[in-house]
Amino acid sequence: MLAVFAITAPVFAMLFLGVVLRRLGLIDAHFIHTASALVFNVSMPVMLFLAILHADLSTALQPALLGYFLLATLLGFLLAWGWAILRVPRVERGVYVQGAFRGNNGIIGLALATSLYGDYGLSLGGILGGVVILSYNTLSVIVLEVYNPNARASARSILVGVLRNPLILGVLAAIPFAYWQVRLPAWLSTSGEYLAQLTLPLALLCIGGTLSLVALRASSGLAIGASLLKMVWLPLLATLGAFALGFRDAELAILFLYFASPTAAASFVMARAAGGNAELAAAIIVITTLAAVFTTNLGLFVLRWGGWI
Repeated sequence: MLAVFAITAPVFAMLFLGVVLRRLGLIDAHFIHTASALVFNVSMPVMLFLAILHADLSTALQPALLGYFLLATLLGFLLAWGWAILRVPRVERGVYVQGAFRGNNGIIGLALATSLYGDYGLSLGGILGGVVILSYNTLSVIVLEVYNPNARASARSILVGVLRNPLILGVLAAIPFAYWQVRLPAWLSTSGEYLAQLTLPLALLCIGGTLSLVALRASSGLAIGASLLKMVWLPLLATLGAFALGFRDAELAILFLYFASPTAAASFVMARAAGGNAELAAAIIVITTLAAVFTTNLGLFVLRWGGWI
């Protein structure tokens, strides 16, 4: 258990450092907004580009694993939506469903995969990030717009929004470079590494800075219900499915880490933009982030104890 905790502790330490810095006034909402934009538009696309550029595609590009993740994500999304139709008031359904299925894989999942498996974890996690970005953003826009009281999104606008996403562009741009083994000049590669190294610590600080105990205290049973789906039921079902299909070792561990990541902080921004209950979105982020400290460690411990990773 201590060995597993040593893997996850640095990531969650940065998250809680963000909480402390925000409370001390050393970072504020303006800093978080600017830094998050820098991560989203610049450093994370560069990090994903370099991860795929340096990846051994014959090893990291695994269609079966990518296909299973996409299928499990879609089924988890539909399960959460079906549950919401039965148990959640219509006005809250979009935020509830997004909070219940959308993980923070681009930051926390990737950080843990890299911490656990080094360059291979970064390569496989980076390539998996392309599927994550495409599926999560598309499904989130769909469910939020279905319950948007102010507007309706067309299929064309959803497609344009997905294709203009900087993270998707970073992944797509890297694939031909990796496929034809094109290498960047040394100075450009070094500059890119400087940018890429900003991503995880800066993003984790920003996520920590967005956490609010006020939102946690104001959370309702809906936030707890969505958090249980996100942190317990969907990771459990998806990981069992991966195990049943024969995934083991690093592949099973990385799938678990991606399914078990807490709700993405971007869900708050998307909920607010779509006219949803932003307070509910914030409460889900807080609860799942705190829960991940325990559920992620417990899941990795069980998988290691069983000799499956």
